[in-house]
Amino acid sequence: MLWQFTVKNYKTFKDKAKLSLIASSYDKNTREAENIYLDEVFNKRILKSAVVYGANASGKSTLINAIEFMRLFVLRSSRGQQGDSIDVDPFRLSVATENQPSEFELIFSSNEVLYRYGFEATQEEIISEWLYYKPKTKEVELFYRDGNQIDFHESLFSKGKMVATQGLVRKNALLLSVAAQFNEEQAIAVINWFRSLNVISNLREYYSQRFTLNRTKPPEDKQKIIALLKDADFGIQDIEVELMTEDNIPSYYPPSLRNKIISDIKKGKTKVVNDILLSHRKYGEDNEYVHSVPFSLYKDESSGTQKYFNLLGPILDVLENGQVLVIDELDAQLHPNLLYRIISLFHSTGMNHKNAQLIFNTHDTNLLDSGLFRRDQIWFTDKDKYGAAKLYSLSDFSSEEVRKNEAFEKNYIKGKYGAVPYFGSMDTLNKIFSPYEDEKQKNRADSSTEKT
Repeated sequence: MLWQFTVKNYKTFKDKAKLSLIASSYDKNTREAENIYLDEVFNKRILKSAVVYGANASGKSTLINAIEFMRLFVLRSSRGQQGDSIDVDPFRLSVATENQPSEFELIFSSNEVLYRYGFEATQEEIISEWLYYKPKTKEVELFYRDGNQIDFHESLFSKGKMVATQGLVRKNALLLSVAAQFNEEQAIAVINWFRSLNVISNLREYYSQRFTLNRTKPPEDKQKIIALLKDADFGIQDIEVELMTEDNIPSYYPPSLRNKIISDIKKGKTKVVNDILLSHRKYGEDNEYVHSVPFSLYKDESSGTQKYFNLLGPILDVLENGQVLVIDELDAQLHPNLLYRIISLFHSTGMNHKNAQLIFNTHDTNLLDSGLFRRDQIWFTDKDKYGAAKLYSLSDFSSEEVRKNEAFEKNYIKGKYGAVPYFGSMDTLNKIFSPYEDEKQKNRADSSTEKT
């Protein structure tokens, strides 16, 4: 489970921003059974979900982008070449940070072991990197890298030491990633956790759809997805994947691509999905069932249905395996009730018996008064007048400032918690635009006079 994510000097985050999934005592006994997992090994209460609010361009998506960057860099850095640029982007609105490294750190538990892993990086090199683990009561340093100097735990990270001492770690690559390739046990454990971390943004929704399609192949999994579609009241009864053949290749495909697909089909090399057909019931004049009609997911179904279908594969996977799902703009294109339903899956002890976690951002303020969340699950991003974003929780406010049963949605919209856009004076806009309007009216009047 994810315990904490920290980012510093990355895009809009100038100072250290910390997202904690460790439950506070602020709302003790509030939705304790549904929203919290008690880690008995470390005696910690861990939240099953977190929601992030904020104005546009306040850092909500940047927070998720930072998690996604860390995940991809951990998984891919060992594959690069010397001289490859690292895709970090420091806070550029301050001379104090524009040339400083970006920092990332994750704390998570896996197989009854607690890990703390992080690094600092510029676009050219890794400045520092560290890995600690806590199998029982004491945190142990496995390695700490400071530029070219690396301190190792001699017995617990011996293969990692061998890799580094033989000069196999590039200055723009993570020691963790390289050590895992040489079968360093603890490095592999961390890498596997990052592989299980699922981050979905609008740019990566296509991959989510492919994931869902793969889940429709086993009959048992297919029935689970159909059950969730029926539960969402879309009127969908079945799913059929239509593969591309020589006869249904889209006419707009260029001849070179068309010929390649035909060649691959004939050789049995490829199975390209042409469409996803969702069956709906058709009824006669007396409302008796006649037969089912296939609807194209791409051409006939709504954007909300498409998004929900795309999310089902990742949602099922993390629920069944007790993993972490991070989604950018989960509410986009979804009805509020459907959004409520997705969150409820993660809070359900029946559906989420392996304690999967959901982290997402949204503009849907209805959730604030839905009763789904405790105060320590509600987070905000806000920018100061210098353009730097900060991250804070509703539980960071004192009990006198924010009462347990107050109208969170109303007070948020009013700006009590910050993290909302503050508009300038309409009079200022009127002064800017009114001269143009006055000029238009004058021109109309002159034109009318000339005609007369």
